[in-house]
Amino acid sequence: MVIAHHIIFTAYGFWLPNDPRGSWSDFVRSWELYCHGHATKVTARKSLAGAVHDRELRRKQKSSLQYDPVRFSPRQVCCVARGFARAVDESKYRVLAFSIMPDHVHGVVARHANPAERIIGHLKARATQQLVAERLHPFLDQCSASGTLPPAWASRGWKVFLDSDADIQRAADYVQDNPLKQVLPRQSWDFVMENRAHVG
Repeated sequence: MVIAHHIIFTAYGFWLPNDPRGSWSDFVRSWELYCHGHATKVTARKSLAGAVHDRELRRKQKSSLQYDPVRFSPRQVCCVARGFARAVDESKYRVLAFSIMPDHVHGVVARHANPAERIIGHLKARATQQLVAERLHPFLDQCSASGTLPPAWASRGWKVFLDSDADIQRAADYVQDNPLKQVLPRQSWDFVMENRAHVG
C-alpha cells in the first residue's frame, strides 16, 4: 500500500520534454522546441540527471525557449518556501523531507486525501502567489497587458510511490542530500516534520 510519495517538480526551463536524457512527457507543445526533437518519454523511476547525453543539443533546446530558464536566487527560494508553508498549513500535508533547489524541488509527503498531482499543483500555486506578493517573481518585468505573468514552474511534476518505511527513509535521505550535490548547505524548513518514522 502506498504510504507516501516522493514528488519532484521543476522551475520553468529546467527539464524539457525532449531532454536527450529522457523525460516523463508525452509531447512537445512548443514548435520551436519541437524542432530540436520529439518528446523523449521514459518510464524509469530512478533519476536521469547523471545520464550521459548530448549537452550541446540540450543547450540548443534551452536557447529556443520563449523565456530564460528560471533559477531562483536564495531570496526567492525563501519566498517559495513561505508559499509552500501556506499550502502545507491549508491542507495539513505531512511533509517528511523537502529541498528547494534553484531550479527544481524534491519532497517526500505522506499519503493524503489529495493525490500527488494535486499536492504539487497546490504547492506551486501558493509559491507563485508568494513570489508575486513579495515582488520576487522571476518574470515580474514581463507582465502582460492583462496582468498575467509567464509561469515560473514547468506545467507538470513527477511522483514515485513509497510503500514502506525503508522506501521513505531512502527517499528522504536522497532529498536531504540533494543540496549537497550542488555544494549548497543542507536545508531545514519549518513545514517539515521532525519525526518521519512509521507514517503508515
